Amino acid sequence: MNHNTPLSPRPLRHLSDVQRRVLTTAQLRAHGVTTADANEQCRPGGPWQQILPGVYLLHPGPPTSEERLHAVLLYAARSPVPGPAASIPAQPGAEEPHAPQPYTDALITGLAALTLYGFSSAPPLLSLDRIDVLVPRLRRLRSNGCARIVRTPSLPTPVQVTGVPVAPVPRALADAVAELADAGAVRRLLTEAVRGLHCEPAAVVRELTAARLLGRPHVVDAVDSLLAEGRAKAEDRLYRMVHEHGLPDPVWNVDLRLPGGPHLGGLDAYWPEQAVAVELDTRAPRQDEDALWSEYARKREHLERLGITVVYITPKKLREGMEQQATVVRTALMASNDRDPAAYVVVLPR
Repeated sequence: MNHNTPLSPRPLRHLSDVQRRVLTTAQLRAHGVTTADANEQCRPGGPWQQILPGVYLLHPGPPTSEERLHAVLLYAARSPVPGPAASIPAQPGAEEPHAPQPYTDALITGLAALTLYGFSSAPPLLSLDRIDVLVPRLRRLRSNGCARIVRTPSLPTPVQVTGVPVAPVPRALADAVAELADAGAVRRLLTEAVRGLHCEPAAVVRELTAARLLGRPHVVDAVDSLLAEGRAKAEDRLYRMVHEHGLPDPVWNVDLRLPGGPHLGGLDAYWPEQAVAVELDTRAPRQDEDALWSEYARKREHLERLGITVVYITPKKLREGMEQQATVVRTALMASNDRDPAAYVVVLPR
């Protein structure tokens, strides 16, 4: 047998080109290649190479970034083998289907995942010594070669990127940050996640909290910048919502006080004549959410007892449904005519 010999009479039409170059021991065996045959092909100077335990690269040169990704997934996944459908010949003139390989219980995460998502601050795939792969906690696997095993109690829903199952951006960020000591690199990744509209700051902070990374000073500093970046973007969208959807101009960024009395709280936008307020809900998940929400609720109840309607809007709702949020605010403004006059409050710049 040589490297030009077909693996088996059973064709590999169900696999993409890269998946025909990277195969497991089980897949080779299903196509008539014994372990002894595979080892013979991988002898020094031979046409194949073993890239990871049980995973073979069917050419002698360096693996491409795509081949490394699929090799890592094959190593970590519950290995599939070619099914009966592989033996069905293609119709004359028909293109061979390139259905994605089912990588069960394995997702690319960390810096490799961020590179696949198009992060400019993430390094090229070929420059990574190791590719992080996320697996269920109870899988009996060890990091090996170019594959670094990352465990999780439950796998998130995968995102298909260039035919590869990838962890969602917030989880990939947390796994990348866990391995980075460079404060600048962490800050750049988190900032790009928000500026590039890959995800909301709250989702990132939630994953960093779950990974217990907020005890690291350089991560805390980057998160503070991330939250400031997210609030700035949300404020900008709030300005756009008011102007693009024809709402009357409010007074922006104000504090309310009772005459000679206590401070009532800060607001992002306030319409004094209609006694309607908008506040952006930019709570950071690293804080005690129950306590913080109780503070929001107390503030809202106090203002509404004074006759002031408070509309809370999240950055995500502003980004994904600006028109709908404008309708909510417009409805509150119109309903002011049917309410009793609000108590007099002092409006001060914040």
